[in-house]
Amino acid sequence: MIWAKAVYLVCNYSPPGNWWGHAPYKYGTPCSACPASYAGGCRDNLCYKDGGVDRRPAPEIEETNYIEPEAEPVRDREPQPRAQTPNPSANDNLERNQVVSAEQMCQQVDCETKLRDRCKGTTCNRYECPPGCLDTPGKVVGTGYYDMQSSVCGAGLHSGVIDNDGGWLDVTRLGRKQQFTKSYKNVKAVTCDTTVALFCPFKKPVRHCPRLYCPRNCLRDSQARVIGTKSYSDKSSICRAAIHAGVIQNESGGYLDVMPVDKRQQYSGSYQNGITSESLLNPTGGKAFRVFAVI
Repeated sequence: MIWAKAVYLVCNYSPPGNWWGHAPYKYGTPCSACPASYAGGCRDNLCYKDGGVDRRPAPEIEETNYIEPEAEPVRDREPQPRAQTPNPSANDNLERNQVVSAEQMCQQVDCETKLRDRCKGTTCNRYECPPGCLDTPGKVVGTGYYDMQSSVCGAGLHSGVIDNDGGWLDVTRLGRKQQFTKSYKNVKAVTCDTTVALFCPFKKPVRHCPRLYCPRNCLRDSQARVIGTKSYSDKSSICRAAIHAGVIQNESGGYLDVMPVDKRQQYSGSYQNGITSESLLNPTGGKAFRVFAVI
């Protein structure tokens, strides 16, 4: 049904103050601001006098019957700046009161930072490791459980919690361990001069070597020997052999897998990818290895 004439009836509080966006009352404990004449009387969360005098409401006057007129729409007029109150309420403008914090719980560490340097005497926390820690590995002692002498980021790499891109890890401090077990796990950083004979020599029964990460520019930053083609003497530089074999690129370095094998009777030299490898016939000692790409 549509009414031709209609009137809206609303609660009218006094003193006047029914402004748009403001509450017509104060937040707080009921009856906590009653006039002294009520002597602290409160009933149904309203101020109440114990005398129970039937008081008729005062006749309405123009002041108590004030109704705020509806705001007229603004047309073709520049918006006026809104007056700022000394203590604006949270309802005035939610976006103005929005707070964003970028503070993190973690501590930033470098690749060589040891657990003992950050955890000793304090609660271990969350740590942020930088990228590239495979190129500058710190000492790591243990497997699963690590000695306090270990690098925070190195232990994270060894355990597989982070990779060479860095990242966040949590450290839990435990009691003393009687021993720590050595192991090859995940990716191990090497230098341009690292050889298989030092890093992962061939032994029986045959075992796997950890995945390696070679730095960039081993073609020019190192003059370490490369002996052989496809199969290389374990006295060869791993990273330079990988460039020679085409497993990694000199400009970027990268990951590779190494397979140690028993010695060969001869190694044939060749020129590939800017590196000239040596030939060797009937070596008196040492083993061999092959390199494989990581796709």
